[in-house]
Amino acid sequence: MVNSSLPFSSPSPVRSVRAVPRTSGAIAVAVRTDGAVPRGIGLSRRALERHGFTAKVGQSLVVPRADGQTVIAVGVGSRPTSNDLRDAAAAAVRAGSRLGSLAIDLISTGSSARADGRAVAEGALLAAYQYPGITKKPLTSPRFSEIAIVTGGSAAAERGVREGVVTSRAAYLARDLANTPPAHLNARDLEGIVLQLGEQFGFGVEVFDEHDLERMGCGGLLGVNRGSVEPPRLMKLTYEPRNPSAHVALVGKGVMYDSGGISLKPSDAFHVVMKMDMSGAAAVLSTLTALKDLRCRVKVTGYLVCTDNMPSGSAMKLGDVLTMRNGKTVEVHNTDAEGRLILADGLSLAVEQQPDAIFDIATLTGAAMAALGPDIAAVLGSDAAVIDRVRHSAEATGEPVWPMPLERTRYRRLLDSNVADMRNIGGPYGGCITAAVFLSEFTGDIPWAHLDIAGPMKVDGDESWRSKGATGFGTRLLIDVVTSW
Repeated sequence: MVNSSLPFSSPSPVRSVRAVPRTSGAIAVAVRTDGAVPRGIGLSRRALERHGFTAKVGQSLVVPRADGQTVIAVGVGSRPTSNDLRDAAAAAVRAGSRLGSLAIDLISTGSSARADGRAVAEGALLAAYQYPGITKKPLTSPRFSEIAIVTGGSAAAERGVREGVVTSRAAYLARDLANTPPAHLNARDLEGIVLQLGEQFGFGVEVFDEHDLERMGCGGLLGVNRGSVEPPRLMKLTYEPRNPSAHVALVGKGVMYDSGGISLKPSDAFHVVMKMDMSGAAAVLSTLTALKDLRCRVKVTGYLVCTDNMPSGSAMKLGDVLTMRNGKTVEVHNTDAEGRLILADGLSLAVEQQPDAIFDIATLTGAAMAALGPDIAAVLGSDAAVIDRVRHSAEATGEPVWPMPLERTRYRRLLDSNVADMRNIGGPYGGCITAAVFLSEFTGDIPWAHLDIAGPMKVDGDESWRSKGATGFGTRLLIDVVTSW
């Protein structure tokens, strides 16, 4: 991905083919729950069922062949959607992980061939991901010399496969960054990576250090950074095609490590993964790396708002009042509600650009996870149309979201402060909603949607195309939002 001492991963080689190559070590073949079983499987439906294979989506059965390629029967259900094919491709990769090279024959040419090709490429590559780690141990994830995706010569399917390779590469980057231990990736380290990626993938980069941020009045970011020995960074990324059809701003929370500050988090398993509290910034950065290759016609401005949140003698204290970029003042009632403080500055800067819409993405609240569980992100916002765009892209990419109400009329009063314009928390209930209400104070009159990805930022074990660790959730969703504008 980039020339770096960090252990970045790279996807297996993928190519589109008209028919199954003879050199493939295995071939994955789609089997539906109804209709005839493909002849190449070599087993009847009754025989498959005796082995427990019913062709439900994502189910697989390896059928060794003494006279040729190993066959992997892959269930796709009755009428497979693109999301079903993504899961099926992931199952094929996991089943064929020790077979060297793999051909995947899951796509039916038709009106959805492009989306299907993209989904199959994504499912295969994302399932094959494993973070290299800071270790001498060999990787145990599926690693193929080649993955050949059978398209039957469909130009639409071939285009979809190419797009899926690009979006998967972006998701790999987001996963790598979020999985990296905090001692190996601070805000200054990320600055170097961003500058290199900007040159590689054709987007502009402006970096603002702590002195710039002081002049700019970014009191939220500076306040959160106070306790850290590592300086903050705010990075502005710009992708601008000729004659852009629209302008969209993306703002990503980049807390490189979140101890909670003075409001120290308990020492538990969730504290360990607070290196992933920069997953929002990772998703925004990774989105920018895909836009040129996908020929995106929308101008995109990304803001990565990056700092540690640490306790020390100089750390932000409860009761402190911070002045944000847009001039509003905030009384700090919990230093572990830091993400909204740094996003306030990023959103304020985005508003000044007067884009057509703003999307922010953040691992923001445990309340979102409590409400929706570990698989679904919350989406809230000020404009029904931009929320609908998020929901449509969530469906297209298989990254699920659920709308929560932006209840400003009833809940804004929970943020009232006696000494400032507002405080940074709103009480013990409705934390996902009150956090979004807080953010809405910094979005002006620009249509805006907020993604709270605290739940789906990681998985504890391999699940379909989600590989253990950071998921890169939101990367492909945001790519779809801006490229389908």
